[in-house]
Amino acid sequence: MSSATHLKIAVLPLARPTFDVPFAEETCRNAWDLLEQLPAEWTGTRDLLFDAGAVEARLKEMVEDPPDLLLVLQLTFTDATMTVKLAETLDAPMLFWSFPEERSGGRLRLNSLCGINLASHALGKSGIRCDYLHIHPQDEHALTELQARISAHHARKNLSCTRLAVLGQHPDGFHTCAYDAQELKKMAGVTVDQLELRDLFDEANQVSPTQVEALQQELKLKIEGLENVEQEPLGKSLRILSTLKKKAQSEGYHGFSIRCWPEFFTDYGCAACGAMGMLNTEGIAAGCEADVYGTLSTLILNWVGEEPAFIADLVDIDADQNTGVFWHCGLAPLSMADPDSKVEAGIHSNRKKPLVNEFPLKPGRVTLFRLSQSQNLNRMIIGGGTMVQAPKSFSGTSGVIRFDKPASEVLDTVMKEGLEHHYGIAYGDLRLPLNMLAQQLDLPVFELT
Repeated sequence: MSSATHLKIAVLPLARPTFDVPFAEETCRNAWDLLEQLPAEWTGTRDLLFDAGAVEARLKEMVEDPPDLLLVLQLTFTDATMTVKLAETLDAPMLFWSFPEERSGGRLRLNSLCGINLASHALGKSGIRCDYLHIHPQDEHALTELQARISAHHARKNLSCTRLAVLGQHPDGFHTCAYDAQELKKMAGVTVDQLELRDLFDEANQVSPTQVEALQQELKLKIEGLENVEQEPLGKSLRILSTLKKKAQSEGYHGFSIRCWPEFFTDYGCAACGAMGMLNTEGIAAGCEADVYGTLSTLILNWVGEEPAFIADLVDIDADQNTGVFWHCGLAPLSMADPDSKVEAGIHSNRKKPLVNEFPLKPGRVTLFRLSQSQNLNRMIIGGGTMVQAPKSFSGTSGVIRFDKPASEVLDTVMKEGLEHHYGIAYGDLRLPLNMLAQQLDLPVFELT
């Protein structure tokens, strides 16, 4: 579920005429055939670049129209002169792709791998880091490996221009939700704006009854039982949803970290959960309890995955059944609902106000992820498991998970590592692009499962 604009990737096929040129050209064609299966704005050339003059001409084009990523197809061995110049001239990350060849006992036809080895050494001495891929274009894993790297680079680009709004302060004692705006800016380029809940409530009060009615009619197509909950707080929930959607569009916010209690209930008169769930449904990340790192984790999962994500609490472990339960009041995206169950309007279990979305999570493979500050370290927590089909464990949105390792061991790890209580959840196996992103951000990875 990438952002609206594709990554602009410039492709430069490097080669030397002293190697097997027809084989290099065939390999280049196969590589391009694979690349064009991936969503990106592809630029560059299909022609092999044999000398400095040919590369210089392409470099001039890229200076005038800079790419987001430079993909060097190392079709044969070359020296590192031009790759260093490319890296020093362009403000774009570099990905090298080298190609295995058959150990035939005869001529080394490409010597591609040695070429990227030479390049990585030269770049390292210049203080420049690069990524690489060594796989044949027709390998069954090639598309997955390429997609993971491109997704990670896309997420990295998105982070550098991400803008989050924090509405209110995190609740007292919720150390898991503390954040340092300057640290986030330094680490990933993320901008965090601090806003006040009172201002949000005032803006929500300006939403017209006509807008509220239109939004309610729209949600009736997706959520059953809206007419059965208390209508005044429901209307306030919809006003909040309308206001936050407008903020995202007009002020450029990619996500909201919201102090969802107690003021939403005591000062405004509704639950924030349903509005946040609808934002998550639309790919606008919404995190409760003003959890900035949790909201950012949701955004990252949105970018590298195919469906919207959300954050949830780990609320139960059953060692005998070898399962756990992830739950939250009702902010999961509707796309996560079990198709065999209804999506119903509900009330907050403690405060008795709407709107919360009620449903069990659908079965399927999931990735667990958290951009974490546990142990006073910036790191990525990555895990996986399978949501099993089960009725709601608790009111709100919840899912029963079978982790990739025994549930009791997962709990032991959570407690010994002092991990945060919010975990990002997304469907699909996203561990590879997340690990690639960690490398780009120079963050250590801790494997939860």
